[in-house]
Amino acid sequence: MEQADLEKELDTLDLESVSVRSREALRELLWALLYGCIEEKIRAAYEIAVLTKSSAKRRAYLAAAGAISPLVSMLSSSSVEAQDASMEALLNLAIKHERNKVKIVKAGAVPILVELMRLENASLRESAAAVILTLSASNANKPLIGSSGATALLVDILLCGSVQGRVDAVMALYNLSTHHDNLMPILDAGGIAPLILLLKECRKASKVAEKTTALLQSLMVFEEARSAIAAEEGGVLTLVEVLEEGSLQSREHAVSALLIMCQSSRCKYRQAILQEGVIPGLLELTVQGTVGAKQKAKSLLQLLRDPPRSTRSSSPAVLKSIAYDISSHVDSPESDSVSAKKMLTDMVQVSTEQSVHCLQKSNHKYST
Repeated sequence: MEQADLEKELDTLDLESVSVRSREALRELLWALLYGCIEEKIRAAYEIAVLTKSSAKRRAYLAAAGAISPLVSMLSSSSVEAQDASMEALLNLAIKHERNKVKIVKAGAVPILVELMRLENASLRESAAAVILTLSASNANKPLIGSSGATALLVDILLCGSVQGRVDAVMALYNLSTHHDNLMPILDAGGIAPLILLLKECRKASKVAEKTTALLQSLMVFEEARSAIAAEEGGVLTLVEVLEEGSLQSREHAVSALLIMCQSSRCKYRQAILQEGVIPGLLELTVQGTVGAKQKAKSLLQLLRDPPRSTRSSSPAVLKSIAYDISSHVDSPESDSVSAKKMLTDMVQVSTEQSVHCLQKSNHKYST
């Protein structure tokens, strides 16, 4: 693009969207990005990163003016500073801007970002992962990113990256996992162990725990994932802890994952789930969980019975029966079984009282 052409292109754009910049300054900024020496390109990229950090209008304007293609080209520079500057600019151009996410991928950014994620430079690796995270939020980009080799590299960062790097990696993996074809590569890369480790370490009610548990639930469709979680030290226990301490969504993901395990092979997974003390959390979930979590908790309680009963009832009486049935097989002779059963009975009582309250409200509604 010649300078005259660039000026003509700028003249057709909405300059009000970047009112903090003069027309002359914008022209110089984009010209430096396209034709300047490496130092000028770096300065221009960093300036674009600042301009677009908090302005959707500036993101749209600068992308329309042609900033994306030269920034993608800078990713291949031999200068680490140029690579860093271009990633920062691309990241800010893509945040909360679907069209720019797609443009960046179409400009060829993904293969270069994947190569940057292979480098020994940890800072560049994690910066590239952060850009991949943002780009992976677009459904249109998920198949290409998933087939690019990025998945295994994200798992590597999940295993040995910084705190922020691991968070970005798991969020990117979650985004990619919503495209079904991207699930098996996560397993093939050995994703279960680092996911469980991250879940152990993070606060169970956090957004990170929610996305990690959702990802584990998605992976449960594969027997390889179910076996890996059961074999991982503390794997099932960690899901039980999320079921007890997580956010409403996290608890539903956790009970869903455990239910899928037990449904796939009751003989193989029932005892592994029982021995981690899941019953109190399940009983609480039948009262306090989301609609989906309540139903799944009741279904899992039925499966954990010995022997299982073919009943669809979820009344408090049935829950109480399940609780006693299970506790009689879980409590050891040395344990205080009376105390354990009292705790379960108390939890069932909460369910009974809530059911009665709902029934009374319903009767009052129809009588008035």
